[in-house]
Amino acid sequence: MSPDSQNLCGILLLDKPLGLSSNGALQRVRYLLGRPKAGHTGSLDPLATGMLPICIGEATKLAGALLAGIKGYSVKMRLGERTDTGDAEGTIVERTALPVLEPGRIESVFAAHRGRQSQIPPMYSALKRDGQPLYKLARQGKEVERAPRDIEIHALELLEFTPDSLRARVTCSKGTYIRTLVEQLGVALGSCAHVIALRRDFVEPFRESPMLTLAQLEALKEPPPLLDADLAVGHLPALKLSASQARAISYGQEIVAADAQPGELRLYGATGLFLGLGKALEGGIVRSSRLFAAAIDQCRN
Repeated sequence: MSPDSQNLCGILLLDKPLGLSSNGALQRVRYLLGRPKAGHTGSLDPLATGMLPICIGEATKLAGALLAGIKGYSVKMRLGERTDTGDAEGTIVERTALPVLEPGRIESVFAAHRGRQSQIPPMYSALKRDGQPLYKLARQGKEVERAPRDIEIHALELLEFTPDSLRARVTCSKGTYIRTLVEQLGVALGSCAHVIALRRDFVEPFRESPMLTLAQLEALKEPPPLLDADLAVGHLPALKLSASQARAISYGQEIVAADAQPGELRLYGATGLFLGLGKALEGGIVRSSRLFAAAIDQCRN
């Protein structure tokens, strides 16, 4: 595959394989596509598989919108053992007796962990303290105080269980660490636990969208079908501009759109071309915020 990488723009939903870091997966995709500008949204641990949205070309300007999206996971946890990393890649640091499991008790624990709550990020995370990733400090045997984060567990559903394991489906807000949730569930069940398998099933707004594996990408003779970049910001209201308005916006000028409600907007040209993002102020005044260069060129021609 040898596409013109400079013209690629859109979102690729990669089914990240086991054992590869998110950055490693990103670099592999870039290599296969001719090394375009690209970035992934929402890191997955090497242990995890599943949906890793990769924004390509100017779609990287919208990556922040995907970071904020609701995410869904399928997780399998081992009971009776806790590791220093919270998953199977770490060293076992605690062993406890296995809890007596039955559906009613599990549901009671799960119910208590649904909804809005605070969660303290794990030391083995990419969060930084004084410019240093926490996981590097953790590997040095250091532990620092971490501020709790407000998260929300929208759904927590038991899929199956054995005497020493549980498998569950989790739907959660951004900033949620599944490893931390699993440790909390283990304690609440009267034992301890760690993640042994994790798959990200979806990232909003791509709940039902198909993914591509690296093997499928390697086998393609043509550039892969990319999702339109504006799908990342589909939750924002759309504003269609006239040709003259689009041209003015392309030069950084303000325009007036009487029906524009204050807030962030998706901007489209007269032909339906996605231009990027803008912001509406009081009185219908609209300014550009993040425009796509290729779209700007078309507006000016």
